[in-house]
Amino acid sequence: MELLTPPPMEPGDRVAVIAPSGGGARTAPHVLELGLERLRSVFDLDPVVFPTARQTAEFLAANPSARSADVHAAFEDPSITGVFATIGGWEQIRILRHLDADRLHAHPTRFFGMSDNTNLSLALFQAGIVSYNGGQVMNELAVPGELPEYTERYCKRAFFGETIGEIEPASEWTDEPSTWWTNPAELDDKPAYEPNPGWRWAGGETVVSGMLWGGCQPILNQQLAADRYLPNPSTLDGAVLALETSEELPSPRDVVRTLISMGERGLLERFDAVLVGRAPGRSFLEEPPREEREAYRERLYDAIIAEVERYNPDAPVVLGLDWGHTTPIAPLPIGGCVEVDPVRERIAFE
Repeated sequence: MELLTPPPMEPGDRVAVIAPSGGGARTAPHVLELGLERLRSVFDLDPVVFPTARQTAEFLAANPSARSADVHAAFEDPSITGVFATIGGWEQIRILRHLDADRLHAHPTRFFGMSDNTNLSLALFQAGIVSYNGGQVMNELAVPGELPEYTERYCKRAFFGETIGEIEPASEWTDEPSTWWTNPAELDDKPAYEPNPGWRWAGGETVVSGMLWGGCQPILNQQLAADRYLPNPSTLDGAVLALETSEELPSPRDVVRTLISMGERGLLERFDAVLVGRAPGRSFLEEPPREEREAYRERLYDAIIAEVERYNPDAPVVLGLDWGHTTPIAPLPIGGCVEVDPVRERIAFE
């Protein structure tokens, strides 16, 4: 199966900003405005705010068809060359029954979203369209302080290039929670970053190349449980699994349950490699000491490695990518082709 990569955007293009998941922009309008300004000033794009983007969480939850209507409208507008989600959530899967895959396929447009927007990315995969897990407006482009150079670099490749090419570890990263969502005065306060230890490699040592599929772990749980929107298993033969955990800080056992579900469905054995985003170790509700966060992350990585080895011992596993619920990020093309080289410890998108 070969998916269509929508044409790249160009500086000056009109892009849609929609809320196919949650309504965070209504409660934190200053964060949305910063994200819109970053689209204009950093990327020279012209954001067009669609009706759902400023709606309440209550309205969006009660009106999944309104969210899908904005998706269709954004993709079908000939003046729009990119579609950006404002923020994630937890129940976007409810809009998928309202989407028309034929309409989306007829108007391929680059989509950028993560977390709960994994649902929409996987729906676009089913429609034969590559989308980008990352580049979300409020929590990835509207980070406090300055936009990290790493995020800017890889977002520019995802926005304006045919491919994002080779990715490398960022020099520093953070998962520091901030009250700036509720306090606009903190918009200029840069979070504390820490040195990046780099990627951790495990598993097989064969160079593999395949189509990327996956996303946020709790959303993959929803997809597996609903069993309505998953691709034909044969579609994933030779693919590369992408997996990242959310700010909910799942236990290693919770993540293992996801992998067991995939293994018992006969899915996990089909992937030729596994890419794992860096796991956050703290949230607004939990902020353990740094050594506890590091120990949690290593336990989680150990559990993932062991479970992949159980079902697919030849698959290389790369852990700690700058992708997911930490900062900075590189958007990953779901449905795009990636080469994973464990000998040279290199990851490149083709």
